[in-house]
Amino acid sequence: MESFLREWRQDALNKAQYDSAIFIGDKLLALTNDDNDAFWLAQVHFATGNYTRAQSFLSKQDLIARNPSCRYLAAHCYIKQSRFDEALSVLGERNPTHLIPNPANRRKAQHTNGRSTASHHGKSTARLRERRGEPSEEDVANRRFEAAMCFLRGICYAKQNAFDRAKECYKDAVRIDVQCFEAFQQLMKNSLMSPDEEWQFLESLDFDSITVPAGPGIPGSDPSASQEAAEFTRMLYTTRLSKYRNPESFTSACETLSTHYNLASNPDLRLAQADLLYTQCRYKDALAVTESVLQEDKYNFSIYPLHLACLYELRMKNVLFLVAHDLADNHPEEPCTWLAVGIYYFAIDKIAEARRYFSKASMMDAHFGPAWIGFAHTFAAEGEHDQAISAYSTAARLFMGTHLPQVFLGMQNHALNNMTLADEFLRTAYGLCKTDPLLLNEMGVVYYHQDRPAEAATLFARALEVADEIGADPTAWGLAARTNLAHAHRRARRHRDALDLFDEVLRLAGGRDPAVLAAKGLVFLELGQPADAVDVLHQALAVSPQDPVATELLNKALEETTGALSLD
Repeated sequence: MESFLREWRQDALNKAQYDSAIFIGDKLLALTNDDNDAFWLAQVHFATGNYTRAQSFLSKQDLIARNPSCRYLAAHCYIKQSRFDEALSVLGERNPTHLIPNPANRRKAQHTNGRSTASHHGKSTARLRERRGEPSEEDVANRRFEAAMCFLRGICYAKQNAFDRAKECYKDAVRIDVQCFEAFQQLMKNSLMSPDEEWQFLESLDFDSITVPAGPGIPGSDPSASQEAAEFTRMLYTTRLSKYRNPESFTSACETLSTHYNLASNPDLRLAQADLLYTQCRYKDALAVTESVLQEDKYNFSIYPLHLACLYELRMKNVLFLVAHDLADNHPEEPCTWLAVGIYYFAIDKIAEARRYFSKASMMDAHFGPAWIGFAHTFAAEGEHDQAISAYSTAARLFMGTHLPQVFLGMQNHALNNMTLADEFLRTAYGLCKTDPLLLNEMGVVYYHQDRPAEAATLFARALEVADEIGADPTAWGLAARTNLAHAHRRARRHRDALDLFDEVLRLAGGRDPAVLAAKGLVFLELGQPADAVDVLHQALAVSPQDPVATELLNKALEETTGALSLD
């Protein structure tokens, strides 16, 4: 009878027929008084959103204290009601780090307490697993619930703005159970680790603990299938890491997942590929990928922040308007909707409106990084540097693993001519990410303004090298970096190197950049070649007749030319 009722309850739950599941589950619990049946009845109430009733079932017979699955569900009920202190009182504040597998014997697991409801065959299988040194199925299940409780602790601490403690809870959750993707996702989505930390953390994970059952009626696990599953999981996790480090490993993982596992068109994999393209400043290519995902799944909200960023970078204002309008009509409850509206207004220079909608998105989800960055950008756009610094500082505190808020803080202090502070923030950003060419370029600009042209030139050159290493689009920002490098060479009295670079920039830019032509004219003046300077400065004024710098330099060049002729 118990087996019949359990199958009936599970079938109703699978069909989302919750009244049936509650009706049958209640009768089953009366018959068996079993911990597992109490858990499942509470689970049905949880699925319907009736969290207090779920807790009442879990509170009976001391289930919360002695059963990990019931303790997990009780804490989850409190979290759903935003009662985080009470959730922590159920969970406890210490993570069970003794459950983290020992590197010396990674295939063995620690045992946790819990009731056994195994059949006779299950008991014989359990004895065989014990002789082999493998954990029992119940031990594995309890361990996974302990990892899930670490994840819930992290959620509670994050809601209380204790991000360091949240980060450690998430990390312990994945260390205890490498399949606790929820915790791994929180670490990646909220940028709680630097790119270096992310890769080190991945290497520390116990993928060997993943086991695949040998088959029906066969005790133990299948070593070959377990090894394949472990490598598959490692590759999936690799695609979630920062794209500023090890792009080769990311590309290799993507290729294997695409060719061997038919995941080439999988939205998560496509999002990871688009993220890499965006990191490389290849905005058109990234947009093509995000559009292909949205054609298949129009309201895949995980792709929208990147999709919107690409539209903004490509100045596609009309498309931004249509996307924002569609989202506002159909999904006003999503933070992404108001991010889209904010980005549209920011793109058309309606800064006050943009700020209002970025703020709305951040209030709907206090941990929505793009909204915080957009909110800070609105102050920077209006020259409100102090308020921009305050907003970027909030983003830096919320998303401690990403270097971008620190870069923006450095840029704001640079705008305020606080070069020492700008240098400090950019160095902090460099400590988090050493492979962002845009960061290296900003550091070079600060050194240039600190009258350190040789060091600035080194950083500009390194920015170009890194951009080439990661496959960045040179047209997106490479001209600016080359121009900066040429100016640094000029300030360092390396005039021939400066001229070569200015010529390269003019060739790439079509020869019609008045600022570069004026800078080239200045180099000729410093070399004592006023006639060549006059020719170049005439070209600059032909492009921009009112250019004040070119006009002043031309007058000086003409004076020197006249002086040289009179001496002759």
